[in-house]
Amino acid sequence: MSKYSQLKIFHFKDKIDSLPKNNPEIKPPIHIRIKPTNVCAHSCWYCAYKSDDLQLGQDMVTKDSIPKEKIFEIIDDCLDMGVKAITFSGGGDPFYYKYLLDAVKKLKDTPISFASLTNGAKLDGEIAEIFAHHATWLRISIDGWDDKSYAEYRSIKEGEFTKVITNMKNFKALGGKCALGVSFIIDNKNYKHIYNFIKLIKSTGADSIKISPCIVDNDGKVNNEYHKPIYDEVKLQTQKAIKEFHDETFEIYDSYHLLEDKFEKDYEWCPYLQILPVIGADLNIYPCQDKAYNLDNGLVGTIKESSFKEFWFSDKNKFYKINPKCDCNNHCVANEKNKMILDYLNVDSDHLGFV
Repeated sequence: MSKYSQLKIFHFKDKIDSLPKNNPEIKPPIHIRIKPTNVCAHSCWYCAYKSDDLQLGQDMVTKDSIPKEKIFEIIDDCLDMGVKAITFSGGGDPFYYKYLLDAVKKLKDTPISFASLTNGAKLDGEIAEIFAHHATWLRISIDGWDDKSYAEYRSIKEGEFTKVITNMKNFKALGGKCALGVSFIIDNKNYKHIYNFIKLIKSTGADSIKISPCIVDNDGKVNNEYHKPIYDEVKLQTQKAIKEFHDETFEIYDSYHLLEDKFEKDYEWCPYLQILPVIGADLNIYPCQDKAYNLDNGLVGTIKESSFKEFWFSDKNKFYKINPKCDCNNHCVANEKNKMILDYLNVDSDHLGFV
């Protein structure tokens, strides 16, 4: 049973049917991504939030952080609205957010599922206990394959890679049902280490690993040119690892692919904006993680002077002001899911029975 299925949204038919503009009903989002802080102690060379060459994060202010009373208000709104899940992500690293422990202590006593992305450096103590026993999943982003390479990737001192691996082992030793995963970001330096790295990650007790390409440009063709020289070797090592290490306790998800299908859009409204919006540390609402901190063509609205619930159920027109065909010539994790939803919604009802 895959943790990474593209088809999860089709378990929420009422939500899908409410999405088009001609339907006056506004239903709450299924899932919300909250970026509680823009602070992170690591400086990864490929990080879109810190790269001048990528549009993601172009208007991000590092010092921004959601106030404690506002994060509590957002959680109360999500509970009242019937939101199913919250993921904490960056911007920065959520585990550097000084109110994360308060937030997840509050969340654990609600029916809302929660999860987080992190670099794993601060995965210890009480926050690790809370996540181990109450979170649904936790995913650690890694690029280096040993202490030296990891330090070079992130401009940090040597020894941190060992610390993260130790934190992962200790986290799994805590018990609980939280699925621990790793996202291995592939570039032209680490691709020869994929097989051995996957073997190491399985030895920590982790539940899954996702193999993903680094994004080096706003243009899908430029990204493809970067990855083409290493593409076959990445696939070879990944498939070898899947054959040897993938089993009922450890999922290897191959998300390494050429990238044009993540960039080119031929549709004029984004269904996923209403399914998985982003709340930034600046208290602005963005359509997705790939448009976060883009004020020119990625801003849906703000909750600086209103609650999230008030914002969400106001004028539905705000969900259609971003035109992916014109405004989203960038990497998009929801592109294929959007196309499936639009295909579903565009079926001629007179011909529906001719399956």
